[in-house]
Amino acid sequence: MKYYLISGEASGDLQCSQLIHALKKLDSEGDFRAWGGDLMQKEGAVLVKHYRELAYMGFWEVISHLPTILKNISFCKKDILRYMPDVIIYVDYPGFNLRIAKWAKNKGFKNHYYISPQVWAWKENRIKQMKATLDSLYVILPFEKNYFEQKHNFPVHYVGHPLMDKLSKYSRDPKFCKKNNLTSKKPIIALLPGSRLQEIRKMLPLFNEIAAKFKKFQFVVAGAPGIDPKEYTKFMKSNSLSFVHGETYQLLLNSCAALVTSGTATLETALLNIPQLVCYKCSPITYWIGKKVIKLKYISLVNLILEKEAVVELIQNDCTYEKLVIELETLLQKNSFEKMNQNYITLKEKIGGSGASEKTAKLIFDSIRNNNFKN
Repeated sequence: MKYYLISGEASGDLQCSQLIHALKKLDSEGDFRAWGGDLMQKEGAVLVKHYRELAYMGFWEVISHLPTILKNISFCKKDILRYMPDVIIYVDYPGFNLRIAKWAKNKGFKNHYYISPQVWAWKENRIKQMKATLDSLYVILPFEKNYFEQKHNFPVHYVGHPLMDKLSKYSRDPKFCKKNNLTSKKPIIALLPGSRLQEIRKMLPLFNEIAAKFKKFQFVVAGAPGIDPKEYTKFMKSNSLSFVHGETYQLLLNSCAALVTSGTATLETALLNIPQLVCYKCSPITYWIGKKVIKLKYISLVNLILEKEAVVELIQNDCTYEKLVIELETLLQKNSFEKMNQNYITLKEKIGGSGASEKTAKLIFDSIRNNNFKN
């Protein structure tokens, strides 16, 4: 069968690559064409566009790149018609994907959505369109099944979180520091400034200041695979921060704490049992609009799943040098570690076990195969 996958950022690239891997076990002759990244390409997908060309974050940033986004939507439709897939699989990235899904439904394509848009946070009105255009929706957060089925009468498949599959394969590499020219004499604090350029430019200058204050630690920036290392080093002072590219999980496993920009990284850090502070800044206009439309008490997935502030969030005007110093000093105390670890145990219990990619792949494969038999 022919599979067309659309993902628009680094986390989606990871999750799509795992899904492709699982689909290949079920369909050895499967053909994959995708919008995504290096990981999907390594799994054998023909890459149409890389997410580096697609990842615009924030209201103002999206508006300013609107001509490019519209051009990509048009190109995507033409590419789908040329390829004629048996199924289109959308992964998050809702602004783009839901537009394609609406068009694709009218053209008779099968639409399967893996990792739901966060309509429980904002743009709840999208659910009406999702119900009309999607053949199946696969959700990965424990509260989403009740949200869709009980509140909106929209049957969905809860498959668990794909990060459980990925992270279960990792263990700490004791040679990590030596391989990356890091000293073993100072504990590491990992810095995860994000996988988008806007986030990196906002957070790294502040992280430089923090590193200068905590001289008994070494602060190491995690470079995302899809971003050129030069984009990080532009904002790093050579004597305060170190840099590791494409080894985020090993960096975390070798760290005593982490400063994490909100997103999937907060959940990754928690599942690896690393104490963290969530730090986030964006453009003033994006933040102002966000406050008007986003109806969430928390922004990190850890706190959203646990429904309490298990990890401290320092957002926008609260994300200052002074507050970061206070909260990091608190985080580095032993009793803070122990309390956070208890919350992490509860988090894992809520998410459930591994197998999300395999469950989703089987559901998609069986659905399309059965549909083809009917035809």
